[in-house]
Order: sequence, then structure tokens, then C-alpha cells
Amino acid sequence: MKHYTHLQEKIVNKTVQVGIVGLGYVGLPLAVEFAKAGVKTLGLDVSEEKVALINKGQNYIGDVKDEELAVAVSSGQLQATTDWSTGSDIDVFVICVPTPMSLHKDPDVTYIEKASEAIAAILRPGQLVILKSTTYPGTTEYVVQPILEKVGLKLGEEYFLAYSPERVDPGNEIWHTGNTPIVVGGVTEACLKLASATLKLFVGHVHEVSSPKVGEMEKLLENTFRSVNIALVNELAQLCDRMGGINIWEVINAAATKPFGYMKFTPGPGVGGHCIPIDPYYLSWLAKRYDFETSFITLAAKTNESMPFYVVDATIRAIAEQPVALKDANVLVMGATFKKDVADSRHSLAEPILRLLREKNVQNITLADPIVDSFSFDWWDGKHETIPTQPLTQALVEKSNVVILITDHSAFDYEMVAIHAKHIVDSRNAFAKIKNRTNITLIGGGQ
Repeated sequence: MKHYTHLQEKIVNKTVQVGIVGLGYVGLPLAVEFAKAGVKTLGLDVSEEKVALINKGQNYIGDVKDEELAVAVSSGQLQATTDWSTGSDIDVFVICVPTPMSLHKDPDVTYIEKASEAIAAILRPGQLVILKSTTYPGTTEYVVQPILEKVGLKLGEEYFLAYSPERVDPGNEIWHTGNTPIVVGGVTEACLKLASATLKLFVGHVHEVSSPKVGEMEKLLENTFRSVNIALVNELAQLCDRMGGINIWEVINAAATKPFGYMKFTPGPGVGGHCIPIDPYYLSWLAKRYDFETSFITLAAKTNESMPFYVVDATIRAIAEQPVALKDANVLVMGATFKKDVADSRHSLAEPILRLLREKNVQNITLADPIVDSFSFDWWDGKHETIPTQPLTQALVEKSNVVILITDHSAFDYEMVAIHAKHIVDSRNAFAKIKNRTNITLIGGGQ
């Protein structure tokens, strides 16, 4: 166990060198936290643009503080590169690459495989690999491990492997990478202890589990829990609208006064972001391999996926009440990012809503968002399009037949919009403070 002991000593003495594979919304904040803890950190990414920005101390992630990145780089604790040959001195690799779904909603672990192959090419005795990408149970042991084993090193004695799910909540000013408790599971006990010790270098609470599979399933549980509860309130929002006279937002606020047995979730135009819409399908795909159907979980995901249709139907009804044809109507969409006050438009609900509006022959669509300059997405046929966003002005609101609120950014002037809009479809209850406005259709408002 000389390799275990040697690496353990490096971790304790903080002479360990960490390599972060993938410098996106998970990898860069993690790299900065390791560097802040006094650990020599090398970021590895295929993007020359990201690498160049980091090496200049320039930040591109909202959850990373500009000054912390600048200090980490200027002190020499953090560097970035696209050249894997410079990673031979790395002791611990942490894989933080994307895990998207295929067109058929199956897990796509291509990025994990490529990262593992790159690590295998320079793998030597005494190295630890930690996978952090969100994925299905078994990925660490049945995808990553076989690739690393081709080198011929013995797992648990010569090299070490573990899984620790990422826990990133973009825009959260209280919980961030540096203080959110971490879960970790090792393929062997030695793998677990080394991975746990490494993560404790920058975070206080590390919860050890018995295997990588437990950690992988735990992450899917986190996001599926949110998916199911959001689906519940989305369905009740539609019921309240059907019944009339019951505002689901008032119902939710009333329920939230209970100090036990209830957690507040709110409806919306669907579920965006890069985790919650995907993870239930990871579970569904995995379950089918064991001849099991996750009916409840899949139904919740489908309920959330139906919400953009519900929002667009409300929009079409609002246009129909005006003397204008669909093809001539002007629709203003407020919010292009997937989350309030976060400059991340990946898997934004603006995408399906724009697609559906175009399918309904609504051609004149304008996008307003105060924190991104443009919005890029793919149409159903794979055609790529980039739409520039516009400032939210009174003139823009006045010329619109319908305004759809998708993302409730703090910077929006809701009172101005309420006064000058012909009609508003509010999917976030963002206009709650505007009283007695007949030009507002609130999703779940029970009108």
C-alpha cells in the first residue's frame, strides 16, 4: 500500500496536485476552491477560449468571484491548459464534464469516456480519479473503471477511483461549492478514504457512502425529488385554472405556513437547466435494463414537459381576443435564461416556447433579457438559430400583443410592463404585487 500511503501524505501536507477535467459551471468553481485552499490546481479543457480567459485571471462563471479567480491565478495556484501532456504531475483527477441525453432520451456518457481515455493515457501509480458528473448508477465502475484498467494498474493499490456528485445551485448566494456538504463513494475502502481526504481540503462536511453506485443514485434522487414536486404543483396549477376561483399561488403560500411535513415548490413554464429535466430519464433508462418501469417518475417528467404547451395555449387565447391574426401578432418573451438572475441559457424554457409559437404561425417574436445578449437554440429539424435579446422598453411592450414572462429576473420593471402591456401571460407570479389588473393571465391563478 505504498502508493496509498504516499498519496495520503501528499493530501495531508497539501503538496497534492489536482487536475480538474472540464472548466464549466461545476469544474471552474471547484478549481477555484482547491486553489483557495492552497492546493496546486491545473484545469484541463478542450476550449482554448476558456483556458485563455482563466490564465488571464478573467472569469466567465457567475458563481465564481472575479477577485478570487484573479488571486488564484496570480498566485500560481491555478493554471489552465488544453495540453494533456502537462498533466503528468497531477495526483488527483476530478472529472466535471457534461452528461447530456441523446435524442431518444438515453444517457450520453461520451464526454466521460473521452475524459477517462485521456486520463488513462497518462495514468501512473499513485493517482486518484474522482468522477463528479451527474450520471446513472454504475457509470464509475462499468464505464470509467474498464477504461482505466486497460493500463494494467491494480485498482485500490496502484490507482484509486471514486464518485462524488456535483451539487451546484447557480445563483445561490448562501450555498456554494465551498460550503455545500459533499457525498463521496469509493470503489474500494482505500479509494473512499483518499477521495474523502482530498475533498476535505476545501469543504468541511464530507459524507461517505458505501459505493459509487450509492452516490450516483443519491444525485438522481436529489433532482428527481425536485422534478416530482414541481410536477405536482404544475398539475395543481392547471386544475385550479380549470376549476376557477382558486389561485394555486395563494394555496401554496398557505401550505407553506406549516412548519413540518411540507416543502414549498412553485409552478412555472416547465423545468429548465441541465439536471432536473434530464435525471428522471436517466432513472427511467436504467430501470428498463432491470425490467422495471418508473411510472411515477416518468409521469412527473412528462407533466413538467407539458407546461410550455400550456403557456403557449394561454398566449394563443390572449391573441385570439385581439383584432390581429397569429401571423401578424407581436409576442414579447421576457427571460431567456433557465433561472432567475443567472446568465445560463442552457435548457432554457424559452427554447420550447419559441418553437411552439413558431409552430402556431406566430412569426414576430422578440426576446428581452437583461443579463444575456443573445439566445441560441436548435429547432426540431436541427437547424441552429441565435436570437439577439432586446432591452425591455416601454415602446417594445406597447407594440406587443402579448408579453410572456418566462424568467422572473429582478432587473425587470414589472410595474411598467403591467401598465403598458395589452396582455401578459405570467408563468412565475412575477406580477403578484400588481393588483386588480385585468390584462394579466396568471398560470395557476384560477381565472
